[in-house]
Amino acid sequence: MADTGAPEASAAASMQWQLTADQRAVLEAADRFAQAELYPLAKRMDEEEWWPPDVFARLGAEGFLGITVPQSYGGAGLDLTSAGLVAEAFSRWNHAIGLSWIAHDNLCVHNLFRHASEAQRRRHLPDLCSGRHVGALALTEPGAGSDALGSMRTTARREGDHYVLNGTKLFITNGPIADVLLTYAKTDPSLGTHGVSAFIVEAHSPGVRVAQKLTKMGFRGSQTGELVYTDCHVPVDNLLGAENGGVGILMTGLDLERATIASICLGIAERALQLSVDYARSRRQFGRPIADFEMIQAKLADMYVGVETMRTLIYRVLAAAESVGAQGGGRGSIHAQSAASVLYAAESMGRVLSDALQIHGGNGYIWESEINRLYRAIKLLEIGAGTSEIRRLIIARELLGSTDAV
Repeated sequence: MADTGAPEASAAASMQWQLTADQRAVLEAADRFAQAELYPLAKRMDEEEWWPPDVFARLGAEGFLGITVPQSYGGAGLDLTSAGLVAEAFSRWNHAIGLSWIAHDNLCVHNLFRHASEAQRRRHLPDLCSGRHVGALALTEPGAGSDALGSMRTTARREGDHYVLNGTKLFITNGPIADVLLTYAKTDPSLGTHGVSAFIVEAHSPGVRVAQKLTKMGFRGSQTGELVYTDCHVPVDNLLGAENGGVGILMTGLDLERATIASICLGIAERALQLSVDYARSRRQFGRPIADFEMIQAKLADMYVGVETMRTLIYRVLAAAESVGAQGGGRGSIHAQSAASVLYAAESMGRVLSDALQIHGGNGYIWESEINRLYRAIKLLEIGAGTSEIRRLIIARELLGSTDAV
């Protein structure tokens, strides 16, 4: 049989997701910073639902904001994989800040850069990349979760050189502290999901208010709230992309969000594994460290396998997502791959944390323990950015060739 070169092509493809030296340097720098600067904040954030007011300015000063934004706009000019690595490192040491960082840097800043006009980029990106301003994505509504587009009730009515927004957004990460809200609203309800537009809304504009800050089970300290828009006048110049073109922006953004947010699961699981190894070595029962017992060793081995398989899939999908164009999400292989990445990562993290808590025993069941704090983070990653059930539907429909969008 003639040599077709397929093995070489396959080998080349398999190497695309391997970290480069520069990417490893990003991961190491983010890990050092997070351990030194963000980890000491985690306990108070969890106990008090407290947010450190200067943290985004500190992140900007260290070059950890605007990761995927060119340097000409104040960003770091790096790739999406580097963004995932920062999320991983931050989440090892303070997953609440890791979540808020993704809401700012991926959901808001990355989307804004990909879809904004040059004037919009020049106006908003420098402040967002420096940390002077905080960004958020305002999509979910009280009656619209998994069916975020079809059940959307927030409207935007054109009046001269403004749109007038009315509606409510719920479960908005960074909502209570945001300066810039990437907001979705229906501009033509008769078109259904294809009548949605995206807007850059300045959070301190008249007609926008934080109705409440929500107190959560996990990721405490990462500020989550309800936003109300009441006759909020938004300049036509703040329309992101084309009128009624929001579905393309949203679906692309969701795919890239899922690819990136899976890194939070990896960071949490890595930390849980390390805590469990350390605890197993130090905790003594029956005159021996519990690390000597084969049942504990088996749990640690299973946790390690979970972490490493998560890492492989997450890095591979981040690399694949690099090639997604501004309107390229919501369909095709990346739609299924990004859903698979966060589905597997979230559920694997749950298994890792369950074993970690079992290893820690009664000490892990205590609210203020670090492993308890990590354990309480499990469910959000099975709910946010599309539930595990929605992720399975996305994968199945891509496999079966369905044209229904989720």
